[in-house]
Amino acid sequence: MSDRGGRTAAILYSFVGSCKQLDGDPFAYLKDVMERLPIHPADRLVELLPDAWFAAHPNTRRKVAS
Repeated sequence: MSDRGGRTAAILYSFVGSCKQLDGDPFAYLKDVMERLPIHPADRLVELLPDAWFAAHPNTRRKVAS
């Protein structure tokens, strides 16, 4: 693995780990944020952080098997 590949893997693991810790669907989060980012006001970027985003979108929580 190259240094660049290692850094990319670390970013992806961190992203997925954050979503998992918040019991959120990483694909739903990433899709919505990538669509919003070009038009979202710069002074409200905190709304797009995983913890704030999942709090505002409770329907994207991962289903836990019972």
